[in-house]
Amino acid sequence: MRNGGYIPAVVYGYQLENVPVSVNERDLMMTLREVGRNGVIRLEVEGRPVNVILNDYQADVLKGDIRHADFLAINMDTAMEAEVSITLVGDEDAPGVKEGGTITQPLWTVNVSAKPSDMPETLEVDVSDLQVGETLTVGDVKGKWNVEVTDEDDTVLVTITAPRTQEELDSLDDESEEPSAEPEVVGEKGESGDE
Repeated sequence: MRNGGYIPAVVYGYQLENVPVSVNERDLMMTLREVGRNGVIRLEVEGRPVNVILNDYQADVLKGDIRHADFLAINMDTAMEAEVSITLVGDEDAPGVKEGGTITQPLWTVNVSAKPSDMPETLEVDVSDLQVGETLTVGDVKGKWNVEVTDEDDTVLVTITAPRTQEELDSLDDESEEPSAEPEVVGEKGESGDE
C-alpha cells in the first residue's frame, strides 16, 4: 500500500464506527495545503462521501512522510472545537518595537468553537498600536473574530517588553564570566584515614 503512494488511515466520528481506509499521500498533502489543518475534506468512505477533518497523523521524522492518518467525520451543522493558530500583523509598525522593545508571543494557538465551514485556519492579532510594556489578551481581541474563543479572557497573546539597558547586559556578561565553583569530589578528603 505505501509503495503505491497510499497510507493507511481510519475514519471515525459522526455516524461512523472506526472504518479503515487508505488515502493517496500526495493528494492528502495537496488538499491540506489548500484547505489548511482545520479544513473540511470530503472522503469516499464505504461508497459514500463523508465530511472529515484531519484529527491526527503520524509522520516519519526522518523522511517527513505521513505514515498514518486519523480522520474525524463531522456534522457540518454542529459546532466543533479546534486549535487555531495566531498570526501577528503590524509588528513592524508597533511603536513599542520602534522604541527597541521585543515582541513576546507566549501563545501560538487558541481554542475555537465554530461550525466546520466557519473554522478559520488562523486568527490575526493586530499589534500595530502596542507600546512597550503593553499586553494583548484573548479578551482584548476576541470581539474582532467571528468565532467563539474558549480560552480564558485573561490569557496573554502578545506583549512588548522593554529593551534591556546596557547595565543589565553588562551584569549578564559579568555573571557568565564568574568562575564556577568546583564541586567537591566525595571521598577525596581524609582517604588515608587521617582526620
